[in-house]
Amino acid sequence: MSAATATTDALPVRVALADRPLGLLATAMTARRNLLELIPELALHQPIVSGRLGIRWHMVVDPESLRHILKDRVEDYPKSVTTKLLLKPAIGDSLFVAEGAHWRWQRRAMAPTFAPRNVEALGPVMSAAADASCRRLGAEGGPVDIFAETVAATFEVISDVTFSGQGGFDRDGVHAAVEGYIAQAAKVSLFDILGLPAWVPRPGRLMTGGGLKRMKAIADRAIQARSEAARSDGPPDLLDLLLEAQDPETRRAMTRDELRDNLLTFIVAGHETTALTLAWALYLCAFDPAVQERAAAEARDALQGRTASATDLGALPLIHRIVNEALRLYPPAAFLSRTAQVQDRLCGREVRPGDTVMLPIYALHRHHLLWDRPDAFDPDRFLTTPDRFAFLPFGAGPRICIGAGFAVQEAVIILATLLSRFRFTAIPGRQPHPQMILTLRPGGGVWLNVTPR
Repeated sequence: MSAATATTDALPVRVALADRPLGLLATAMTARRNLLELIPELALHQPIVSGRLGIRWHMVVDPESLRHILKDRVEDYPKSVTTKLLLKPAIGDSLFVAEGAHWRWQRRAMAPTFAPRNVEALGPVMSAAADASCRRLGAEGGPVDIFAETVAATFEVISDVTFSGQGGFDRDGVHAAVEGYIAQAAKVSLFDILGLPAWVPRPGRLMTGGGLKRMKAIADRAIQARSEAARSDGPPDLLDLLLEAQDPETRRAMTRDELRDNLLTFIVAGHETTALTLAWALYLCAFDPAVQERAAAEARDALQGRTASATDLGALPLIHRIVNEALRLYPPAAFLSRTAQVQDRLCGREVRPGDTVMLPIYALHRHHLLWDRPDAFDPDRFLTTPDRFAFLPFGAGPRICIGAGFAVQEAVIILATLLSRFRFTAIPGRQPHPQMILTLRPGGGVWLNVTPR
């Protein structure tokens, strides 16, 4: 198996999947380099692939079985031990990793925060970030790392919608801590693969404690300052809504630690998901200039020189399809895992309590039995609605990503604005390399030429 990405003249970059079984050491090294390289090529053609390596595992890419895991029997397939080991040091027992009753009350309490009316009310912040991104790109004189730009734009959005420009919030400090954690501590270790318990130290995670403590301290100070301040006259931001959040059934509110951990979850996920979606979408638009020109024409007709806003979403169907196609080809959460709690059968195969059940979303979105020309960039495939459990960029069932509407709205607003004002062209020999370390990132950046229209 090669670590390089497989490319042709006709297809955008993809990961070279495993063409033979790997031993324990090779699996550990591959997982740290690029988790997606563990997926067997066979998983693009079959509904399930199983094996044993320290622990029994099953990779499931069958929509009906995914419905069973994510919706019908969600309590029997909680997030895996490895997922919790990777994320709990940074985001505690927040909504993303909590289980059972602790997850349910948090979800009920936070659901109003992400109601469509509240997400739409945050549109002006997204429009302002799109304008700022246009100013930065307009000032550039050469090739641009688009991923670095989309990270800057989306972190600006998430910090503004979280803290309303609160002066005491150290954006750079939080951003540096998040990036440091993803770069080192979020990599899978050999101990994770062997299924060793959480109390066994993971060497790669021992060096990030200081950054995490600083990140949590920054969030704690921001929460304390807001709780002591008078309520502003403007629309509530994310922190306001979380401070006011209560479980409608029990009236329970979040503790200060729960509030901080959920706030950090939304900061990390809220900018990472959209930054990646935008970077990959712009790479794909540069890859296919004809699609880019159609999208730019749609954006110019709808916006008439304005910056896109939440009210423009209905007039931008092609832009929305491009976002969906970027999420299909390069889903940020490209590899999920669960731990079976009960005896079960998936695709006719026995599943035992303790088995790891992997959901390789990257393979699902490129499965040859589910998609026509699965490796091709074709946003018009979304003119028809795919099987609900064949397209899972945000998961599905009761644990579907609570911020999915927020992420899509932001991506469409920024992408439409950028395409209406700039042309993005590929640079020969500078391809991004899809690499999964917690999320599916473009290794080496997304370098494009950017010129005003």
